[in-house]
Amino acid sequence: MSSPASSTAAPPTTDKGNGLTLAIILSFMLLIGVDSTIVNMALPQLKESLGFSTADLSWVLNAYTLTFGGLLLLGGRLGDVLGRRSVFVAGVLVFTLASLLGGLATTSWWLLGARALQGVGAALAAPSTMALIVTNFEGQARARAFAVFSAVMGAGASVGLVIGGVLTDLVSWRWVLFINVPLGIAVALLAPRYVKQPDTHPARFDIPGAITSTIGMGSLVYAFIQVGNKGWSDRTALGAFIVAAVMLAVFFVIETRVSQPITPLHLFANPSRAGAYSATLLLTAAMFSVLFLLTQFQQGVLSFSPIRAGLAFLPMTLMQFAAVRLVPKLLPKLGARPLLVGGAICIAGGMAWLTQLSTDSNYFAAIFVPLFLIGLGVGISFPTLNMTIMSGVAPQDSGAASGLLQTLQWLGGTLGLAIFVTVLGSASRSVAGQPAGASVQEQANYALTHGITAAFLAAGISAAGALILAFFAPGKPAAKQEEAAKPAAAAAAAAK
Repeated sequence: MSSPASSTAAPPTTDKGNGLTLAIILSFMLLIGVDSTIVNMALPQLKESLGFSTADLSWVLNAYTLTFGGLLLLGGRLGDVLGRRSVFVAGVLVFTLASLLGGLATTSWWLLGARALQGVGAALAAPSTMALIVTNFEGQARARAFAVFSAVMGAGASVGLVIGGVLTDLVSWRWVLFINVPLGIAVALLAPRYVKQPDTHPARFDIPGAITSTIGMGSLVYAFIQVGNKGWSDRTALGAFIVAAVMLAVFFVIETRVSQPITPLHLFANPSRAGAYSATLLLTAAMFSVLFLLTQFQQGVLSFSPIRAGLAFLPMTLMQFAAVRLVPKLLPKLGARPLLVGGAICIAGGMAWLTQLSTDSNYFAAIFVPLFLIGLGVGISFPTLNMTIMSGVAPQDSGAASGLLQTLQWLGGTLGLAIFVTVLGSASRSVAGQPAGASVQEQANYALTHGITAAFLAAGISAAGALILAFFAPGKPAAKQEEAAKPAAAAAAAAK
């Protein structure tokens, strides 16, 4: 039996207090999403300022991706054992310090170290956010909170492109990192006052599971990064895949034998939750393709400036925020299945539309409408997936469930980029020199566009896979489903 510690501070019960609680939690999640892309627009300045080689420049992005993706499972379980608010605040402080150090960097290695430390802070804090929402909100308020959470997560990357372009053009690359500092400090100071500390569950920490999961996930993320940079024949990537396979296999064996695993495998025992985890992986892979591929098309073919390319994603971002407002009202009435089916259809339809891009495409006819559809689909799908995954999870497993969810999101994005970049490169090379008689620039634009449309076809197949899984989602209203799951959750808690 566990002996929960009492909460050290309770959030205000007023609507204003609840609003502040959600704002504090989501502010940091926005920073995490923004920092996955905000430095993209600053890379040319970084290369000149700190003397990066072209080959090393990609590690400004990858250093963050590697530590974040590799440590998410560990961060989720640390929150369960040590206290989710405490681990959340610690992660925010590490992230904020790393952002300050990165903005002050005078050498390339200094900046890369700071970016890696940012990933560590994000991995500590991020898994606790969904668990804190579960603790601080109930009923319809929780559904609304999850809806806004999903919108913030989905919009963060596109917002990062806009902010990165503006700051880089108008001020300096250093401000894409400095901008995190005041917000991070505010979140760290306000969280103890307005965010309730969930009960802790003292337990023996699964050290073998922590080691094998960190090495395994880190190797897997690294392997996909190498594939994205150098292709599937790269020997380093192959070696990393082998290490990942061995470590994750050992991790699975460990988790089936220890009494208090770092990732409770019974989370997959519920078919609806297992399907939602799988759909999250596929839809995130498809979503990352939109940000990467359309940025390449808009800047490489349509010659958009960094600011204009970032602003071009606003239809998707704004539609996401509009769509999430519908989910709390529709989910209790319709259940998860129709929402997930409808959302996946919108995303797959938008991807199919983008396969029709050409070198003379018009933004409003060829890009605006599919971005609108994808934003609608994402705004409906992701909060529904989040609620399906977190419903009925025992309190002591909520951090692990959230950490696993965000691990799959990050892995899906990294895996998707590796696959879609490979498709882009292969398809582009297959039409080199076409159309005959065209200028070198026209041929380059044609090859890039052909590669991008082929990659969008692959992304559409990924979204179609999520659509198939959506048919297995719960058909009954989510509120009834969650109520039915309470006895099982209570029994699981008592068994611990």
